[in-house]
Amino acid sequence: MRALLLAATMLAGTLAASPALAADQKPADQAPALPAAAGTMPAGKLGDQVVPKAYRLDFNLDPAQPHFSGHTEIDVTVNQPGRYVWMHGHDLAVKRVVATVGGKTVTGTFQQVDPTGVALLTFAQPLPAGPATLAFDYDGAFNDGPTGLFRVHVGDQWYSWSQFESIDARSAFPSFDQPGFKTPYTVSITTPAGQRAVSNAPETATDTKGNQTVHRFAQTLPLPSYLVAVMAGPFAGVEGAIPATPQRATPLPLRVISTQPNAKSLDFALENTKGIVSHLENYFGQAFPFPKLDQITAPIMPGAMENAGADLYEDSLLVLDDKASTAQKRGFGMVVAHELAHQWFGDMVSPAWWDDIWLNESFANWMGYRIGNEWRPDLNIGAGALAEGFSAMGTDALLAGRPIHQPITTNSQIDAAFDTITYGKGGHVVAMIAAFMGDTKFRDGVRGYMAKHRYGNASTADFFGAMADAAGDPRILPAMQSFTDQQGVPLVTFAPAGQGKWAVTQSRYVRLGTVAPAQTWGVPLCLRQGDARQCTLVVDKTATVAITGKGALVPNAGGTGYYRFELPAAQWNGLIAQGASLPSGEALATIDSLGASFQAGRASPAQLVAAARSFAANPDSYASDQATALLVSLDDRGFLTPAAHEGLRRLVREVRAPQLAKLGFDPRAGAYATDDPDKQARRVSLVAEMADVAEDAALDATLTKAVDAMMAGDAKALDPAFYGSAFRAWLKPNGLAGAKRLMELGLSTEDPLLRPAALGAVGRSNDPAVAKWLLEEFTDKRLRQSEKLSGTARVIASSKTRDYGYAWANAHLDTLLDSSAGIFMTRALPQVLSTFCAADKADQFAALRPRFANKSGALELERTIERVKSCAVLKDQRAGALSAELAKVK
Repeated sequence: MRALLLAATMLAGTLAASPALAADQKPADQAPALPAAAGTMPAGKLGDQVVPKAYRLDFNLDPAQPHFSGHTEIDVTVNQPGRYVWMHGHDLAVKRVVATVGGKTVTGTFQQVDPTGVALLTFAQPLPAGPATLAFDYDGAFNDGPTGLFRVHVGDQWYSWSQFESIDARSAFPSFDQPGFKTPYTVSITTPAGQRAVSNAPETATDTKGNQTVHRFAQTLPLPSYLVAVMAGPFAGVEGAIPATPQRATPLPLRVISTQPNAKSLDFALENTKGIVSHLENYFGQAFPFPKLDQITAPIMPGAMENAGADLYEDSLLVLDDKASTAQKRGFGMVVAHELAHQWFGDMVSPAWWDDIWLNESFANWMGYRIGNEWRPDLNIGAGALAEGFSAMGTDALLAGRPIHQPITTNSQIDAAFDTITYGKGGHVVAMIAAFMGDTKFRDGVRGYMAKHRYGNASTADFFGAMADAAGDPRILPAMQSFTDQQGVPLVTFAPAGQGKWAVTQSRYVRLGTVAPAQTWGVPLCLRQGDARQCTLVVDKTATVAITGKGALVPNAGGTGYYRFELPAAQWNGLIAQGASLPSGEALATIDSLGASFQAGRASPAQLVAAARSFAANPDSYASDQATALLVSLDDRGFLTPAAHEGLRRLVREVRAPQLAKLGFDPRAGAYATDDPDKQARRVSLVAEMADVAEDAALDATLTKAVDAMMAGDAKALDPAFYGSAFRAWLKPNGLAGAKRLMELGLSTEDPLLRPAALGAVGRSNDPAVAKWLLEEFTDKRLRQSEKLSGTARVIASSKTRDYGYAWANAHLDTLLDSSAGIFMTRALPQVLSTFCAADKADQFAALRPRFANKSGALELERTIERVKSCAVLKDQRAGALSAELAKVK
């Protein structure tokens, strides 16, 4: 699964109505006491008393109706005879339970006994050891948010999709819903006549009788329950085949499937998926592991999901064409490569339990950037991996945190594993180990691991063993484990130790006012000085390293190391002076470490300002974009005085205005279609920074004029790449009346770029009157609950509406936390609160702890409390000096 790790996105669906139980189904918190003979309820992993061997799933899905129904049969092996069976089912009204054993039937009852969907079957007679079949008839409610079986009204039609990771298959059918139980599934879906159905395996037959059609699918290869796909609706689609490759002798059937409004915009995804699959087959050295591939989109999907043979994506990831922006094409390449890498690493070889999910996601994240870069080198997708990894360090530096690989003992802990530590840090660590081992050895280790566990389950220990075997270096295993099994970011501090020599000391990085426990890692330390490069594995607290070269010392050569560094002032200044010429990864590493040094109380404000000027001139779009990011972020948190705020505006105009003038700016659609992709990306970023931070009046006027022309009917007046900046600029003079017009523009379309950009701009208006109207007065039912919550997140994240937005969310917190919001719901709200910077706010957030207890957002709340406190300490001790430095900018 590739989540869009933006808090506004992750709030998707939070106010969705919870599925209603049938009249005869008691909610878990009203369930009677459990019989002692049933044993202790499994709060996490089920035991092996009863093990599933195969499923037959029959669904009746009419997306236009609020409920669905199903019949499930599960072939099991009973290892421990008895009347009681622990399994899973969440908010299902189970009407019939029957076990068939040796030709005889035994009736039973189904009872959900826990809010996470743990269920107890009770049979009238003990089930004997041996094979049996469990059968269930039930119904349930579609969700409004992207979890379980969910539905969305698009245009004038309803569609339904499934999103089962992590533990939401149990919301769609009674199951043994954990990844270690990997079995074949045989699926049928009954839909209204004329609608399409999609599942993991190829469709083998359809049978239409009256107003219904039964769609039957081939039996799948062994899958865990979270990878099952069940979709239905009046879908549009295009189809073709991926040509044979050296690893695959026959063409692979391929379809791209979406809602009707997107029907004419699917060819790009169809054609370009083919090359990504071929690159992946070449890397893994084997054919695509399933008999067909469907690429499906849903408008409210917060990211993408790797269902075997039936990947699911947010609309804008697949709905694009050759004229799309660089950012959208980068998103397509990275996310599609990520999800398709999972078809091998996650689907064919699956985790034994959720504490190994990091391995799926971290590896797929690394592969997404790597294979995306192979698909289109001109898009510079690979540099984004390092940018994401350095961003993750901001979370990993907190004391409130977790390691990449951690024990998961309860269901409530599972969703917390899908965070920036797993994706950003995990992907960066994989890249670091691959670089240190060498690409060929690392690839051979991956191939060996895949071959050994083909269509089975594997653990972290299995992967580490394969890497150690391939590396032939006994130091690799403990080095890898030092990064995966403990939290925190290594800080490598350099001190001169003679000609060409440096004394290095490793410790855990902490921000100002924080004390961390002593830790060491096996750090693959790579240095560069001019053309000289030197790598060594630093395993002790201190070491001496030598390098002889010309120019500034680069302590993280290539930027692939997951560590921060500290330098003497003279070396910092020399490295800062090289900011415009450093390669992308090294530039990103330097920007990150310098900003971290300032937040730890070491780097000076003058060095931050000098770095902003130097790195802004870097030709790489990722590096240049980060040049002023810390200063802008601190300003947004109220860190700067009014005079310093004006100084920051002048600094941004100083470095960005000449760059934008050199590139040129015409907001009309396609005006720069022939520019190289990185130049296109730079222009989009420059326009955003000049409009949002520098508040350039001339640029605002140009953008506003383009929006006026667009609203007057000129469809070419504004390129979609500039929607966000242009709508925000247009709202400044138009206020609440403009927000109402912009909201109508968004709601009147299903365009996957225009709709979210228009609605998002309303949320980010930074206008208290607009915020109040959006949250309290706007009732148009065309606004989906996921969109309202995204708007709420943007209100909280905006400086002038932040306090109001938090007050509103706090007043509605019970509704938010009790809703069927999906995998990221309870983590999203704490994340957006981290934009505050005051000790009293941290105390207010601490009072929320009881309401987040035993939820996946509990850790995110602790992180937010620490971030806000840390920001307050930094503001108290360093805001004055930074403000004085920025105020001097002319």
